[in-house]
Amino acid sequence: MSNSKGGLKEGIIETIKTVVYALLIAGVFRTVFFQPFWIPSGSMKDTLLIGDFLFVNKMAYGYSQYSCPFSMCPFDGRILGSEPERGDVVVFRHPVNRQDFIKRVVGLPGDTVQMRDGNLHLNGSEVPQEENGSFAETYERQGPIGSFPLCQEGAVGLGGTCTKEKAVETLPNGVQHSVLDVFDGRLDDTGIFTVPDGHYFFVGDNRDNSTDSRVRHEFGGVGFVPYDHLIGRADRVMFSSAGRSLFFVWTWRPDRFFKRIE
Repeated sequence: MSNSKGGLKEGIIETIKTVVYALLIAGVFRTVFFQPFWIPSGSMKDTLLIGDFLFVNKMAYGYSQYSCPFSMCPFDGRILGSEPERGDVVVFRHPVNRQDFIKRVVGLPGDTVQMRDGNLHLNGSEVPQEENGSFAETYERQGPIGSFPLCQEGAVGLGGTCTKEKAVETLPNGVQHSVLDVFDGRLDDTGIFTVPDGHYFFVGDNRDNSTDSRVRHEFGGVGFVPYDHLIGRADRVMFSSAGRSLFFVWTWRPDRFFKRIE
């Protein structure tokens, strides 16, 4: 009987060890290769919605001081990764306030970027868009911050239908993605930006609700983002909740679980 009890006790201890080791390995794997990220704002609608949860692929562009786990990489620059491509959805560290942002790469080093009448121009050529209906959502507080969406109709009242014009934009490398237009905004027409070497130009898909590279650093914008500030590429939504709390099960969006980010 004592041998049986001793064997049971050893078995429980081994099971606990296995679970602990598995959790440690999973934690290290997540820290080294992936970083969790919640979407807090509507700047990337309708590609990403407030409450989407995703993992950022930190190996996509190699490691920098901002993506290396526990500051374990005592080097300058990046290793093991490739450079971003137009159309990549990327999490990066803001060059000034050091907060994590998520936007889409549209301008590469050496490119000229300009907005004219709300249309993106790269290297002097207009990036084509094709109308694709509209994006509709309920006018209500969204996510933990409780922000309200911008509506083409203006004030629609709580519970009203809030819409935005939707189009499919095709970048020069063939990547297609949705863009939204609400109204004629201050960032629909800009000067010509020339992207410096080692930097990238980012824009939100929800063009009238995104403070991105179209706004310079001194005015609170993203400006040009250095390569070593990139954290990783967002490839897939893992989970999504429309409510102000994760525990509001009735606000989960099962249709967005494991959704590929285009």
